[in-house]
Amino acid sequence: MNSNKLKEKIQESLAAVLPITIIVLFLSVFVVPLQTGIVVLFLFGAMMLIVGMGLFQLGVEIAMLPLGESIGADFSKTRKLWIVVLTSFIIGFVITVAEPDLQVLANQVPSIPNAVLIFTVSIGVGLMLVIAVLRILFKFSISNILLILYLLLLVISIFAPSDFLAVSFDSGGVTTGPITVPFIMAFGVGLASIRGDENASDDSFGLVAICSVGPILAVLFLGIFYNPGDTAYIQAEIATIITMRDVVREFVIRFPFYIKEVLVSILPVVAVFLVFQLITRRFQKIQFVRLIIGMLYTYLGLVLFLCGVNVGFAPVGSLIGSELASTSFVWILIPIGLLIGFYIVKAEPAVQVLNHQVEELTNGSIPAKAMNRSLSIGVAVSVGLSMLRVITGLSIYWILIPGYIISLILSRIVPKIFVGIAFDSGGVASGPMTTTFLLPLAIGACHALGGNMMYDAFGVIAMVALTPLIAVQMMGLIFVLRERKAQEISISDESDEILDLEEEI
Repeated sequence: MNSNKLKEKIQESLAAVLPITIIVLFLSVFVVPLQTGIVVLFLFGAMMLIVGMGLFQLGVEIAMLPLGESIGADFSKTRKLWIVVLTSFIIGFVITVAEPDLQVLANQVPSIPNAVLIFTVSIGVGLMLVIAVLRILFKFSISNILLILYLLLLVISIFAPSDFLAVSFDSGGVTTGPITVPFIMAFGVGLASIRGDENASDDSFGLVAICSVGPILAVLFLGIFYNPGDTAYIQAEIATIITMRDVVREFVIRFPFYIKEVLVSILPVVAVFLVFQLITRRFQKIQFVRLIIGMLYTYLGLVLFLCGVNVGFAPVGSLIGSELASTSFVWILIPIGLLIGFYIVKAEPAVQVLNHQVEELTNGSIPAKAMNRSLSIGVAVSVGLSMLRVITGLSIYWILIPGYIISLILSRIVPKIFVGIAFDSGGVASGPMTTTFLLPLAIGACHALGGNMMYDAFGVIAMVALTPLIAVQMMGLIFVLRERKAQEISISDESDEILDLEEEI
């Protein structure tokens, strides 16, 4: 059964990664000529990414989702509020410390010690998970919660150092990555399922959305106290690649690092699982073994995925950005950004997890295909705008503030389930592919143009996290309008039938 499932997942991964691979190959031939060795390095990375994503998705399906749902369902039965608050905080903190993308961000801010940044962000997520859990249990409106949090965020950002704003907003995207998202989403489903009321499925979404605000607030506070004026980004470098042996050597050298990094990342999740099993004895022997196997799939998949992306994708992204910005037609960055953004979101491992979960929980009324299309359009716009910022130096505030205002207005109009899904999608879309390909692409272009990295290049993750909020809620608005039209047609047809019947009588 697992072999068939794995084959299916790898085929899905191939379909997701193939378009972005073709785009890069097209650019390397017709727009930005790349050395053969670098192209082979990229293709090796793509193969590892495909296999890794397939294994990861299978592992999530077997282990992460059932575990998260079980913990959420059992957890909601407790009547002691302090246990709810403490456990929620611990889960949020532990899962965030385990997030690989957070390590990447921490390395880019040298003026703040990595441990300080990681623990501060983890505290932010822990506190927000407490709020998210209380919202589900006490049935608070997600629109009201998000409105309060984003207003608070905008007020605090006024007092933060201006050159740290983009990094702060980026932190909200990187902390909702491949480890955090599947677990927290499933945790929310489990929490809501125990209620059994008509709004339970609507309230199961939104945990990722609320949790992604925590890191932004936490890093803004950190920026105020540390005043990190000398933050810098270390541009990805490509080693000299001449032969196939050089290509293989690059992956062999870096592979042990990702074995260790992902092990450190996933150990806290395993610890949570073992403690939960010891306390509740929820899983039988067969289920227990199945979950362990699922976690091994998740672990191996993440190792392959991160190694492939970081070694094969990130350096090529930086090089393409730099070469495109060095040409006389620098504005080509915008359409290329639109094209890459449209396809790259499909290669994010947690996106497919979210899309399938949405389709399942809505009984097919919101199909995965429609979700993919909405996210692709949203991310395409965000990457295009990011390239515009790199070229013109446009402040990120001119995009983020109107964007969040529009998304918060829409949250008052569309059904609650679309609000939760939309804000969850923002966190999910800005995953490892964004961090390791789009960010280097923007930085490479910014470096070639002589721009300010902190002002102009950083912020691409925040942009990717923003536009799906609007795109998915617009899909919800269209869904509502179609439903109303269908009801009007149905009422009209019934009226015609009654008139026909009266005429016959």
